[in-house]
Amino acid sequence: MRELRSATEEPAERAGGPLTADAATRAVGRVLGEVLDARMSEAYDLDAVFARDVAGRVSAFARRGGKRLRTAFAWCGWRAAGGTGDPGPLLKTGVALELVQTCALVHDDVMDGSHLRRGAPSMHVDLARMHRAAGMTGGAEAFGHSAAVLAGDLALAWADDLMTEIALATPNGPRLYREWRAMREEMVAGQYRDLQAQAAGASGVEEALTIATLKSALYTVERPLALGAMLAGADESVTAALRAAGRCAGLAFQLRDDLLGAFGDPALTGKPVGDDLRARKLTYLLAVALEMGRAAGDEEAVALLSPGVPALPERAVEGVRAALERTGARDVVEAKIAELADSALRHFGGTGADDAVRREFAALVARASGIAAPQVRETV
Repeated sequence: MRELRSATEEPAERAGGPLTADAATRAVGRVLGEVLDARMSEAYDLDAVFARDVAGRVSAFARRGGKRLRTAFAWCGWRAAGGTGDPGPLLKTGVALELVQTCALVHDDVMDGSHLRRGAPSMHVDLARMHRAAGMTGGAEAFGHSAAVLAGDLALAWADDLMTEIALATPNGPRLYREWRAMREEMVAGQYRDLQAQAAGASGVEEALTIATLKSALYTVERPLALGAMLAGADESVTAALRAAGRCAGLAFQLRDDLLGAFGDPALTGKPVGDDLRARKLTYLLAVALEMGRAAGDEEAVALLSPGVPALPERAVEGVRAALERTGARDVVEAKIAELADSALRHFGGTGADDAVRREFAALVARASGIAAPQVRETV
Protein backbone atom coordinates (compact mmCIF):
# COMPACT_ATOMS: atom_id res chain seq x y z
CA MET A 1 0.00 0.00 0.00
CA ARG A 2 3.01 2.35 0.04
CA GLU A 3 2.36 3.69 -3.47
CA LEU A 4 -1.32 4.26 -2.72
CA ARG A 5 -0.66 6.23 0.46
CA SER A 6 2.01 8.40 -1.10
CA ALA A 7 0.11 8.96 -4.33
CA THR A 8 -3.20 10.16 -2.94
CA GLU A 9 -4.34 12.71 -0.43
CA GLU A 10 -8.04 12.51 0.32
CA PRO A 11 -9.67 9.56 2.11
CA ALA A 12 -12.24 9.25 -0.68
CA GLU A 13 -9.44 8.88 -3.18
CA ARG A 14 -7.74 6.25 -1.07
CA ALA A 15 -10.98 4.28 -1.00
CA GLY A 16 -11.88 4.43 -4.67
CA GLY A 17 -8.93 5.82 -6.58
CA PRO A 18 -8.39 9.38 -7.88
CA LEU A 19 -11.78 11.01 -8.40
CA THR A 20 -10.76 13.18 -11.37
CA ALA A 21 -8.29 13.09 -14.24
CA ASP A 22 -6.41 16.00 -12.66
CA ALA A 23 -6.12 14.11 -9.38
CA ALA A 24 -4.78 11.11 -11.30
CA THR A 25 -2.11 13.20 -13.04
CA ARG A 26 -1.04 14.76 -9.73
CA ALA A 27 -0.83 11.32 -8.15
CA VAL A 28 1.18 9.99 -11.07
CA GLY A 29 3.62 12.86 -10.65
CA ARG A 30 4.30 11.69 -7.11
CA VAL A 31 4.57 8.01 -8.04
CA LEU A 32 6.87 8.97 -10.93
CA GLY A 33 9.16 10.67 -8.43
CA GLU A 34 9.26 7.54 -6.28
CA VAL A 35 10.02 5.32 -9.28
CA LEU A 36 12.75 7.63 -10.55
CA ASP A 37 14.33 7.88 -7.09
CA ALA A 38 14.54 4.08 -7.01
CA ARG A 39 15.99 3.90 -10.54
CA MET A 40 18.58 6.57 -9.75
CA SER A 41 19.66 4.67 -6.64
CA GLU A 42 20.12 1.55 -8.78
CA ALA A 43 22.01 3.54 -11.41
CA TYR A 44 24.47 4.91 -8.85
CA ASP A 45 25.00 1.41 -7.47
CA LEU A 46 25.86 0.35 -11.02
CA ASP A 47 28.12 3.20 -12.11
CA ALA A 48 28.37 6.78 -10.88
CA VAL A 49 29.37 8.31 -14.24
CA PHE A 50 26.49 6.63 -16.06
CA ALA A 51 24.11 7.68 -13.29
CA ARG A 52 25.23 11.31 -13.39
CA ASP A 53 25.45 11.79 -17.16
CA VAL A 54 22.67 9.59 -18.54
CA ALA A 55 20.25 8.31 -15.90
CA GLY A 56 20.23 11.69 -14.18
CA ARG A 57 19.28 13.46 -17.38
CA VAL A 58 16.51 10.96 -18.12
CA SER A 59 15.19 11.42 -14.60
CA ALA A 60 15.30 15.22 -14.82
CA PHE A 61 13.58 15.22 -18.22
CA ALA A 62 10.76 12.96 -17.03
CA ARG A 63 10.25 14.96 -13.84
CA ARG A 64 10.03 18.16 -15.86
CA GLY A 65 6.89 16.64 -17.26
CA GLY A 66 4.53 17.82 -19.92
CA LYS A 67 0.77 17.82 -20.06
CA ARG A 68 0.58 14.23 -18.72
CA LEU A 69 -2.28 13.70 -21.15
CA ARG A 70 -1.59 9.99 -21.52
CA THR A 71 -2.08 9.43 -17.80
CA ALA A 72 -5.33 11.40 -17.85
CA PHE A 73 -6.66 9.39 -20.78
CA ALA A 74 -5.67 6.12 -19.09
CA TRP A 75 -7.70 7.25 -16.07
CA CYS A 76 -10.69 7.96 -18.34
CA GLY A 77 -10.42 4.47 -19.83
CA TRP A 78 -10.19 2.93 -16.37
CA ARG A 79 -13.22 4.79 -15.08
CA ALA A 80 -15.26 4.27 -18.27
CA ALA A 81 -14.72 0.52 -17.82
CA GLY A 82 -15.89 0.66 -14.20
CA GLY A 83 -12.47 0.90 -12.55
CA THR A 84 -12.59 1.51 -8.78
CA GLY A 85 -10.56 0.59 -5.71
CA ASP A 86 -6.79 0.42 -5.56
CA PRO A 87 -5.40 2.82 -8.17
CA GLY A 88 -1.82 1.59 -7.78
CA PRO A 89 -1.64 -0.33 -11.09
CA LEU A 90 -3.28 2.56 -12.95
CA LEU A 91 -0.84 5.10 -11.50
CA LYS A 92 2.15 2.93 -12.33
CA THR A 93 0.81 2.53 -15.86
CA GLY A 94 0.72 6.33 -16.04
CA VAL A 95 4.36 6.42 -14.97
CA ALA A 96 5.27 3.89 -17.68
CA LEU A 97 3.50 6.06 -20.26
CA GLU A 98 5.45 9.09 -19.09
CA LEU A 99 8.70 7.17 -19.47
CA VAL A 100 7.90 5.88 -22.94
CA GLN A 101 7.02 9.45 -23.87
CA THR A 102 10.44 10.51 -22.60
CA CYS A 103 12.04 7.93 -24.90
CA ALA A 104 9.97 9.09 -27.88
CA LEU A 105 10.75 12.77 -27.40
CA VAL A 106 14.49 12.28 -26.86
CA HIS A 107 14.80 10.13 -29.97
CA ASP A 108 12.52 12.40 -32.00
CA ASP A 109 14.65 15.43 -31.18
CA VAL A 110 17.78 13.61 -32.33
CA MET A 111 16.18 12.59 -35.62
CA ASP A 112 14.65 16.02 -36.28
CA GLY A 113 17.65 18.00 -35.07
CA SER A 114 15.44 19.95 -32.65
CA HIS A 115 17.29 22.13 -30.16
CA LEU A 116 14.54 22.90 -27.67
CA ARG A 117 12.17 20.68 -25.68
CA ARG A 118 9.95 21.56 -22.73
CA GLY A 119 11.52 24.98 -22.56
CA ALA A 120 15.09 23.67 -22.17
CA PRO A 121 17.85 22.38 -24.46
CA SER A 122 17.07 19.02 -26.05
CA MET A 123 18.85 16.03 -24.58
CA HIS A 124 21.40 15.70 -27.39
CA VAL A 125 22.13 19.43 -27.26
CA ASP A 126 22.66 19.32 -23.49
CA LEU A 127 24.98 16.31 -23.79
CA ALA A 128 26.99 18.02 -26.53
CA ARG A 129 27.40 21.03 -24.25
CA MET A 130 28.60 18.75 -21.47
CA HIS A 131 31.16 17.27 -23.88
CA ARG A 132 32.52 20.71 -24.79
CA ALA A 133 32.52 21.97 -21.19
CA ALA A 134 34.50 18.94 -20.05
CA GLY A 135 37.08 19.34 -22.82
CA MET A 136 36.45 15.85 -24.18
CA THR A 137 37.98 14.72 -27.46
CA GLY A 138 36.08 14.00 -30.66
CA GLY A 139 33.00 15.69 -32.05
CA ALA A 140 30.64 17.11 -29.45
CA GLU A 141 27.56 16.79 -31.67
CA ALA A 142 28.23 13.14 -32.52
CA PHE A 143 28.77 12.40 -28.84
CA GLY A 144 25.55 14.20 -27.91
CA HIS A 145 23.51 12.29 -30.51
CA SER A 146 24.92 8.91 -29.48
CA ALA A 147 24.48 9.52 -25.76
CA ALA A 148 20.92 10.81 -26.28
CA VAL A 149 20.00 7.63 -28.12
CA LEU A 150 21.21 5.68 -25.09
CA ALA A 151 19.23 7.98 -22.79
CA GLY A 152 16.06 7.31 -24.78
CA ASP A 153 16.76 3.58 -24.68
CA LEU A 154 17.14 3.75 -20.91
CA ALA A 155 13.77 5.52 -20.54
CA LEU A 156 12.13 2.79 -22.63
CA ALA A 157 13.81 0.05 -20.56
CA TRP A 158 12.51 1.64 -17.36
CA ALA A 159 9.01 1.85 -18.87
CA ASP A 160 9.09 -1.78 -20.03
CA ASP A 161 10.31 -3.01 -16.65
CA LEU A 162 7.47 -1.20 -14.92
CA MET A 163 4.80 -2.49 -17.31
CA THR A 164 6.13 -6.03 -16.91
CA GLU A 165 5.76 -5.73 -13.13
CA ILE A 166 2.19 -4.44 -13.52
CA ALA A 167 1.21 -7.14 -16.01
CA LEU A 168 2.58 -9.92 -13.80
CA ALA A 169 0.67 -8.62 -10.78
CA THR A 170 -2.77 -8.04 -12.34
CA PRO A 171 -5.43 -10.57 -13.47
CA ASN A 172 -5.63 -8.94 -16.92
CA GLY A 173 -1.86 -8.91 -17.37
CA PRO A 174 -1.70 -10.76 -20.72
CA ARG A 175 -4.19 -8.39 -22.35
CA LEU A 176 -2.43 -5.41 -20.82
CA TYR A 177 0.97 -6.47 -22.09
CA ARG A 178 -0.32 -7.19 -25.61
CA GLU A 179 -1.68 -3.64 -25.71
CA TRP A 180 1.63 -2.23 -24.54
CA ARG A 181 3.61 -4.31 -27.03
CA ALA A 182 1.40 -3.14 -29.92
CA MET A 183 1.83 0.49 -28.83
CA ARG A 184 5.63 0.27 -28.90
CA GLU A 185 5.67 -1.23 -32.39
CA GLU A 186 3.26 1.41 -33.69
CA MET A 187 5.49 4.15 -32.36
CA VAL A 188 8.52 2.77 -34.17
CA ALA A 189 6.54 2.23 -37.37
CA GLY A 190 5.20 5.78 -37.25
CA GLN A 191 8.63 7.28 -36.65
CA TYR A 192 10.09 5.28 -39.54
CA ARG A 193 7.24 6.29 -41.87
CA ASP A 194 7.96 9.89 -40.93
CA LEU A 195 11.64 9.50 -41.85
CA GLN A 196 10.84 7.53 -44.98
CA ALA A 197 8.31 10.08 -46.21
CA GLN A 198 10.85 12.86 -45.80
CA ALA A 199 13.51 10.94 -47.71
CA ALA A 200 11.09 9.90 -50.46
CA GLY A 201 9.64 13.38 -50.90
CA ALA A 202 6.11 12.17 -50.11
CA SER A 203 3.31 14.74 -50.16
CA GLY A 204 0.01 12.83 -50.10
CA VAL A 205 -2.81 13.69 -47.70
CA GLU A 206 -3.61 10.06 -46.89
CA GLU A 207 0.03 9.27 -46.20
CA ALA A 208 0.22 12.25 -43.87
CA LEU A 209 -2.82 10.97 -41.96
CA THR A 210 -1.32 7.47 -41.73
CA ILE A 211 1.90 8.85 -40.26
CA ALA A 212 0.04 11.09 -37.81
CA THR A 213 -2.06 8.14 -36.64
CA LEU A 214 0.86 5.74 -36.20
CA LYS A 215 3.34 8.22 -34.81
CA SER A 216 1.14 10.05 -32.36
CA ALA A 217 -2.61 9.40 -32.27
CA LEU A 218 -2.43 5.78 -31.17
CA TYR A 219 0.06 6.11 -28.34
CA THR A 220 -1.19 9.50 -27.18
CA VAL A 221 -4.84 8.60 -26.67
CA GLU A 222 -6.09 5.30 -28.08
CA ARG A 223 -3.62 2.99 -26.34
CA PRO A 224 -3.69 4.83 -22.97
CA LEU A 225 -7.50 4.63 -22.96
CA ALA A 226 -7.32 0.90 -23.73
CA LEU A 227 -4.60 0.26 -21.14
CA GLY A 228 -6.72 1.90 -18.46
CA ALA A 229 -9.78 -0.08 -19.55
CA MET A 230 -7.91 -3.37 -19.46
CA LEU A 231 -6.78 -2.74 -15.91
CA ALA A 232 -10.49 -2.59 -15.08
CA GLY A 233 -11.27 -5.77 -17.07
CA ALA A 234 -13.24 -4.01 -19.82
CA ASP A 235 -15.32 -6.13 -22.21
CA GLU A 236 -14.83 -5.95 -25.97
CA SER A 237 -17.68 -3.52 -26.65
CA VAL A 238 -16.35 -0.94 -24.19
CA THR A 239 -12.81 -1.42 -25.45
CA ALA A 240 -13.92 -0.97 -29.08
CA ALA A 241 -15.73 2.26 -28.24
CA LEU A 242 -12.67 3.56 -26.40
CA ARG A 243 -10.38 2.68 -29.30
CA ALA A 244 -12.60 4.58 -31.74
CA ALA A 245 -12.81 7.58 -29.41
CA GLY A 246 -9.07 7.52 -28.79
CA ARG A 247 -8.12 7.35 -32.45
CA CYS A 248 -10.24 10.40 -33.25
CA ALA A 249 -9.03 12.39 -30.23
CA GLY A 250 -5.42 11.38 -30.83
CA LEU A 251 -5.51 12.49 -34.44
CA ALA A 252 -7.09 15.81 -33.40
CA PHE A 253 -4.20 16.21 -30.94
CA GLN A 254 -1.60 15.62 -33.65
CA LEU A 255 -3.25 17.99 -36.13
CA ARG A 256 -3.28 20.68 -33.43
CA ASP A 257 0.39 19.96 -32.80
CA ASP A 258 1.07 20.49 -36.51
CA LEU A 259 -0.67 23.87 -36.37
CA LEU A 260 1.31 24.84 -33.28
CA GLY A 261 4.49 23.76 -35.05
CA ALA A 262 3.68 26.24 -37.80
CA PHE A 263 1.97 29.09 -35.97
CA GLY A 264 2.63 28.56 -32.25
CA ASP A 265 4.66 30.52 -29.74
CA PRO A 266 7.84 28.76 -28.50
CA ALA A 267 7.43 30.47 -25.14
CA LEU A 268 4.14 28.59 -24.73
CA THR A 269 4.89 25.32 -26.53
CA GLY A 270 8.42 24.87 -25.15
CA LYS A 271 9.73 23.74 -28.54
CA PRO A 272 10.85 25.37 -31.79
CA VAL A 273 8.32 26.74 -34.25
CA GLY A 274 8.87 26.58 -37.99
CA ASP A 275 11.29 23.65 -38.15
CA ASP A 276 8.78 21.41 -39.95
CA LEU A 277 7.99 24.18 -42.41
CA ARG A 278 11.65 24.85 -43.13
CA ALA A 279 12.23 21.16 -43.90
CA ARG A 280 8.84 20.72 -45.66
CA LYS A 281 8.17 17.79 -43.36
CA LEU A 282 5.08 15.84 -44.37
CA THR A 283 2.18 16.82 -42.14
CA TYR A 284 -1.53 16.85 -42.85
CA LEU A 285 -1.40 20.65 -42.80
CA LEU A 286 1.33 20.81 -45.44
CA ALA A 287 -0.21 18.06 -47.57
CA VAL A 288 -3.60 19.79 -47.62
CA ALA A 289 -2.01 23.14 -48.46
CA LEU A 290 -0.03 21.64 -51.35
CA GLU A 291 -3.13 19.89 -52.72
CA MET A 292 -5.20 23.07 -52.50
CA GLY A 293 -2.41 25.18 -53.97
CA ARG A 294 -2.19 22.90 -56.98
CA ALA A 295 -5.96 22.94 -57.43
CA ALA A 296 -5.98 26.76 -57.33
CA GLY A 297 -3.00 27.12 -59.65
CA ASP A 298 -1.03 28.91 -56.93
CA GLU A 299 2.46 28.35 -58.32
CA GLU A 300 4.16 30.28 -55.52
CA ALA A 301 2.51 28.14 -52.86
CA VAL A 302 3.33 24.93 -54.73
CA ALA A 303 6.99 25.95 -55.04
CA LEU A 304 7.24 26.78 -51.35
CA LEU A 305 5.39 23.69 -50.11
CA SER A 306 6.73 20.98 -52.42
CA PRO A 307 9.07 18.39 -50.86
CA GLY A 308 12.36 17.24 -52.28
CA VAL A 309 14.12 20.62 -52.40
CA PRO A 310 16.73 22.08 -50.04
CA ALA A 311 15.65 23.31 -46.62
CA LEU A 312 14.32 26.84 -46.70
CA PRO A 313 16.19 29.73 -45.11
CA GLU A 314 14.60 31.34 -42.07
CA ARG A 315 13.36 34.33 -44.06
CA ALA A 316 11.29 32.04 -46.32
CA VAL A 317 9.33 30.46 -43.45
CA GLU A 318 6.96 33.42 -43.27
CA GLY A 319 6.19 32.83 -46.93
CA VAL A 320 5.24 29.23 -46.12
CA ARG A 321 2.97 30.39 -43.32
CA ALA A 322 1.32 32.84 -45.68
CA ALA A 323 0.77 30.05 -48.20
CA LEU A 324 -0.84 27.87 -45.53
CA GLU A 325 -3.26 30.70 -44.81
CA ARG A 326 -3.83 31.74 -48.43
CA THR A 327 -4.65 28.26 -49.69
CA GLY A 328 -7.20 27.78 -46.92
CA ALA A 329 -5.31 24.80 -45.48
CA ARG A 330 -5.21 26.23 -41.96
CA ASP A 331 -9.00 26.58 -41.94
CA VAL A 332 -9.43 23.05 -43.34
CA VAL A 333 -7.26 21.60 -40.57
CA GLU A 334 -9.16 23.56 -37.91
CA ALA A 335 -12.43 22.14 -39.25
CA LYS A 336 -10.96 18.64 -39.31
CA ILE A 337 -9.88 18.96 -35.67
CA ALA A 338 -13.38 20.01 -34.63
CA GLU A 339 -14.92 17.11 -36.57
CA LEU A 340 -12.54 14.61 -34.97
CA ALA A 341 -13.21 15.98 -31.48
CA ASP A 342 -16.97 15.62 -31.97
CA SER A 343 -16.51 12.04 -33.21
CA ALA A 344 -14.34 11.23 -30.19
CA LEU A 345 -17.07 12.35 -27.79
CA ARG A 346 -19.72 10.40 -29.67
CA HIS A 347 -17.69 7.19 -29.56
CA PHE A 348 -16.84 7.68 -25.89
CA GLY A 349 -20.53 7.99 -25.12
CA GLY A 350 -20.90 4.43 -26.40
CA THR A 351 -18.94 3.12 -23.42
CA GLY A 352 -21.82 3.80 -21.04
CA ALA A 353 -19.53 5.87 -18.82
CA ASP A 354 -21.28 8.08 -16.30
CA ASP A 355 -21.73 11.79 -16.90
CA ALA A 356 -18.82 12.86 -14.70
CA VAL A 357 -16.34 10.71 -16.62
CA ARG A 358 -17.78 11.86 -19.95
CA ARG A 359 -17.29 15.47 -18.90
CA GLU A 360 -13.71 14.70 -17.89
CA PHE A 361 -13.07 13.10 -21.26
CA ALA A 362 -14.63 16.06 -23.08
CA ALA A 363 -12.39 18.46 -21.16
CA LEU A 364 -9.33 16.40 -22.04
CA VAL A 365 -10.25 16.29 -25.71
CA ALA A 366 -10.68 20.07 -25.67
CA ARG A 367 -7.29 20.45 -24.00
CA ALA A 368 -5.56 18.10 -26.43
CA SER A 369 -7.17 19.50 -29.57
CA GLY A 370 -7.14 23.17 -28.61
CA ILE A 371 -10.87 23.71 -29.15
CA ALA A 372 -13.52 25.10 -26.83
CA ALA A 373 -14.76 22.46 -24.40
CA PRO A 374 -17.87 20.89 -25.96
CA GLN A 375 -21.07 20.42 -24.01
CA VAL A 376 -21.80 16.86 -22.86
CA ARG A 377 -25.45 15.85 -22.95
CA GLU A 378 -26.48 14.42 -19.60
CA THR A 379 -27.77 10.85 -19.54
CA VAL A 380 -31.19 10.22 -18.05
